[in-house]
Amino acid sequence: MFVLKVKQLMKEKKLTQADIVRLTGLSKSGVSQYLSGKNKPSKKALAKIADALNVSPEQLTDNSRKRITVQEAAELMGKSPQFVRVAMQHNALPIGTAVKISGSKYTYYISPKLFTEYTGIKL
Repeated sequence: MFVLKVKQLMKEKKLTQADIVRLTGLSKSGVSQYLSGKNKPSKKALAKIADALNVSPEQLTDNSRKRITVQEAAELMGKSPQFVRVAMQHNALPIGTAVKISGSKYTYYISPKLFTEYTGIKL
């Protein structure tokens, strides 16, 4: 399922395997093994691939709904995007996960299900 979804998204976005390597910082051989199905990516590698494809890790591994952006979540909650980012980094907002990519850079994955359960706002 993972391999098919990644390859489909790469085709839609006109990305090559070399583009995925460049966008994720993962090794060429690692990406090759993930795309061939020989190895499964770690959670961190999965997050980097998902980020490069602008989807959530869950979308690559199951049939989750569309990704909710920090901006969309903030607007729906009547909060600032900065509030949502900081709260997610500190695990104070149980709507998804903030994954530290490098240094002080994070990527955010907001679960439609968790967002609706926490806020009561149906998507």
